[in-house]
Amino acid sequence: MKKLRYCLAATAVFAYGAAAACTNFIVTKGASTDGSAMVSYAADSHALYGALYHTPGGSHKASTMMPVYEWDTGRYLTDIPQLRETYSTVGNMNEHSLIIGETTYGGRPELADSTGLIDYGSLIYITLQRAKTAREAIATIAELANTYGYASSGESFSIVDRDEAWIMELIGKGYKADGKGGNANKGIVWVARRIPDGYVSAHANQARITTFPKNDPENCLYAPDVVSFAREMGYYDGPDADFSFCDAYAPLDFGALRACEARVWAFFRTVADDMDRYADYAMGHNAANRMPLWVMPREKVSPKTVFDCMRDHYEGTPMDMTADIGAGGSACPYRWRPMEFEVDGVSYVNERATATQQTGFWFVAQARPWNPADMGILWFGVDDAATSCLTPIYCSAQEVPACLSEQNGSMLEYSPTAAFWLFNRVTNFAYMRYDMISADIRKVVDKWENGMLETVREVDAEALSLSPKARGKFLTAFSTATAQQLFDRWSKLDKYLLVKYMDGNVKSEKADVLTFLDGDGGPAHFVDNGNGRNIPDKIQFPGYNEKWKRAVAKDNGEILRVVK
Repeated sequence: MKKLRYCLAATAVFAYGAAAACTNFIVTKGASTDGSAMVSYAADSHALYGALYHTPGGSHKASTMMPVYEWDTGRYLTDIPQLRETYSTVGNMNEHSLIIGETTYGGRPELADSTGLIDYGSLIYITLQRAKTAREAIATIAELANTYGYASSGESFSIVDRDEAWIMELIGKGYKADGKGGNANKGIVWVARRIPDGYVSAHANQARITTFPKNDPENCLYAPDVVSFAREMGYYDGPDADFSFCDAYAPLDFGALRACEARVWAFFRTVADDMDRYADYAMGHNAANRMPLWVMPREKVSPKTVFDCMRDHYEGTPMDMTADIGAGGSACPYRWRPMEFEVDGVSYVNERATATQQTGFWFVAQARPWNPADMGILWFGVDDAATSCLTPIYCSAQEVPACLSEQNGSMLEYSPTAAFWLFNRVTNFAYMRYDMISADIRKVVDKWENGMLETVREVDAEALSLSPKARGKFLTAFSTATAQQLFDRWSKLDKYLLVKYMDGNVKSEKADVLTFLDGDGGPAHFVDNGNGRNIPDKIQFPGYNEKWKRAVAKDNGEILRVVK
């Protein structure tokens, strides 16, 4: 692997700044408006190039070996036997509508195994090639990690198929010499819980499974030594019934709460009632007031609601990132890293919200049981979710859109035809006057996504009239063409925003951004001075918000005061 593909793993979350990457929201089919099971995922890494990956399925000779590379670094790990038959994958979804997402929680650092040969990313993408269902995926992940040794730190996986939704949490067992040059502790301890239908769940870089039933294999699976190993390591000494996975293997601290559990809380409070009673838990002030693993939403959750939950900055909460002076004069909900700063010996946080500037790619995947398995959808986007847009990619797609290809640019190589660079151009410009520019972007996002949700229904109907082979070609063509349409629309938006907001001014216009993008996009859209030379008229100078002006006056008013 020549490029970093997926979110960089944190080694632990015992310090606030170590909680770095990824957010998963899970909606069971009984909790969704359309009967689909959904998983959201943001691959958040300052070094990640956002691209979409496709692995074709097919038959393999019995002697075929598969090389395994560490997904974060490209480091070669080992070769393993390939299966005779594998499944096609696109992103984090395969042709059978199996979806796997992840977040890294790190956990106890002594449980890392330097001799492990299967990392968390390889577990995901190898499993997608080998499993049809969530239960098969759980068994495959455990088998791979126990056979070859686990090369990463603690992970939470979202594993969803057309019928079931699961959370699986695992961690290695460290290294203990077996006297034969091997590791006596090779493998993982793990637990997987099925989310009850009609509920939603989430995880965001912190292990969340506490106690779990030991005799309910329909709803809970686990490693046979998950409790005994914790006792052996001195992490737990109580009865089996009271054993909590996350308390043993990833104890909570302020960073785990404020930077991780807070994102789960933000999602829960958006879709469910009575969640503000956990605000002190999310803010890191009361770890005893623990949130549940899953909650029942107040009403069925739509795909668009999940899209928009991935755009959250804690708006309307005490942690609202648009409200303090750190947001500047234009309510920018971002704080550049690091995640902590110090003043007079006191440490303070820069909030870690769901939407973040360092996202490489993000998606909301739908497993849709009323359609054939090859008609699941991966709604895929690149860069910051708050100012980017999702486009539908069917799970049977056999090509990647050129604008989303890993071959098109890199983090060190700008490409004018790459969606990653185009969306970053628009987003980084939006950070300049966020309150105004992001509002224009959001109009375009909402129109596109709502329109595509309607279009997908029409595409479904046509696809169902075709043979499976013809359907695959049709859905591939739709997926690639639609992604390019979004790229073209964003190119037009990029130019519009530059013309309208250049130099911090705002040019008056005759209609809003949607009219501009749907029309010819020419200079007639903006207000000119009437002299036929395309000179703008009625230029606005919006200045800064009241909070910022008062803060500047307090900080430097004696120097800046106007003398009369």
